[in-house]
Amino acid sequence: MAQKKQFKDLDLSNAFLFAAALEDEETCRLVLECILGTPVGKVRVKAERSILFHSDFRLVRLDVFASDEWNVDYNLEMQNTDEKNLPQRSRYHQAEMDLSSLKPGQDFAELKPSVIVFICSFDPFGKGLYRYTFEPRCLESDFPLEDGTRRIFLNTKGTNEEAVPKELVSFLRYVTNSTDFYVEKAGDLRLERIHERIKTLKQSRELEERYMQFEELLKREHDEGHEQGTRQMLELVSRMIADGKTDLIPRLKEEEAFCQEMLKEYHL
Repeated sequence: MAQKKQFKDLDLSNAFLFAAALEDEETCRLVLECILGTPVGKVRVKAERSILFHSDFRLVRLDVFASDEWNVDYNLEMQNTDEKNLPQRSRYHQAEMDLSSLKPGQDFAELKPSVIVFICSFDPFGKGLYRYTFEPRCLESDFPLEDGTRRIFLNTKGTNEEAVPKELVSFLRYVTNSTDFYVEKAGDLRLERIHERIKTLKQSRELEERYMQFEELLKREHDEGHEQGTRQMLELVSRMIADGKTDLIPRLKEEEAFCQEMLKEYHL
């Protein structure tokens, strides 16, 4: 794994710092306003699903759940690795939000409007846009389904500044450059208030300790996963040799699909 930054040097792109920052309801509201480009009423963050309320980090999820005074639910998550599965991941989040939104016996019409937001430090769709917004529409006649769902994918590396609010561009650049110098240069009052929250968090020794524990857990799980994967591959190669498939072994490294096929064939 790449060497991690010290806690005091983290940008908002760090998922741990992002989740901790948005536990503060005013900060969450300000971030939503930057993203949506419209005023957002009072926000309630669902702290029971927050990183700071779990002693067992294995239960942690670093996405943020919130709702506003107009009964809209939000799910926000920071993404720094392009695993090519964000559309499916957003579908999962949508299903999860719907399940938690509707109580037994309630009518489907009572499902709350929802907005899912992924903030990506990469371009998730390769079109150069700062913001990709998806809402269901009829393909045959091009009209909205109006089911109350919206999914937004943000790209800190966008290039279409003229097509989005300057406040959104400032915020997305701040995500990967969370410094006093950048905030002063941007001259955005909302961004200044977000940055004050970030600076306060970085002064917390308790949060820094939790971050170090969290990073240690990630490293340990990565090392354990790597060790397990190595044992799995050694077992696969051993079985292929025993079956006289030595000539196929080089394909394991060159062809991911073939490797997965062999692992499935040998039940590994």
